[in-house]
Amino acid sequence: MFNLLKTKIGRLRIIGFLEGISLLALIFIAVPMKYYFGNPSFSKLLGPVHGAIFLLFLFNALSVGVEQNWKFKTTTWRVLLACFVPFGTFYIDSKILSKIEDK
Repeated sequence: MFNLLKTKIGRLRIIGFLEGISLLALIFIAVPMKYYFGNPSFSKLLGPVHGAIFLLFLFNALSVGVEQNWKFKTTTWRVLLACFVPFGTFYIDSKILSKIEDK
């Protein structure tokens, strides 16, 4: 785990995991609590946290894409699109990010 913190790709993988967890918690816990049970407190708490992690993921993905010389049409857009889809960051981590060696 600590080895992931030493590289940009490792940090992107960690941020992707956190982004995926926050998106799932927002969609499957916070939103139902707000609209079905009338309790918006969790979505008020989790919404800004997810937004910050989302932006952190986007900026780090672009940074890694530039550093790794990714082609935008083949790799970068897939990684960026993953944060909009539930479970997308987990899929991208297993299919793309875990297989990339740091330069």
